[in-house]
Order: sequence, then structure tokens, then C-alpha cells
Amino acid sequence: MRPLLALALGSSLLAAGPARAEPEPFRVDGLPRGEALSIRAEPDPGAEVVGEIPAGRRLLGFGCTNDTPSRTTWCRVKFGRAVGWARRRYLAPE
Repeated sequence: MRPLLALALGSSLLAAGPARAEPEPFRVDGLPRGEALSIRAEPDPGAEVVGEIPAGRRLLGFGCTNDTPSRTTWCRVKFGRAVGWARRRYLAPE
């Protein structure tokens, strides 16, 4: 999927998914040294990677859900121009 199309679709999905009145700031934490957190198109570990967030970087979260095939908790996130889903276990509240 083209990045601009993915961003446009991501924005529309953002409104349809779990929502918060205000974006919530998070920091990427708990990853092995030198690794980055994948932002995925869907809340599933097999979904397409649409971006990566280096450890320690800040991002915005827009609600979380564990209503996923893996029953793990994923959060809708935005980092730079990438919008998608990231595993909650690697997001520390700011």
C-alpha cells in the first residue's frame, strides 16, 4: 500500500477504532537493546509493518484493545507520519 494511502486509511480507521478524547503520550520501553518497535497495519503480529519506533522515542496513543486474534493488547499509535498498531507491553505512559 502506498504510504499516503496508508496514512489516509489509517486516519479513517483511527476514528473507527478504540478512541480517546485526547491523544495519550507514550514512550517505547522494554525492547531488547538495538531493536525498534514495529507499527503494524492491523493489531496482529503477522500484519504488514507500516513503520518502526526506536526504543526510548515518544509517540501518541489513541486507545488500546485486546479484542484481537492473539488476545494480546494493542494500541492505535502515531509516530511521525506512520499510523497503525503497536503492542501495549512496549509502551510506557509519559
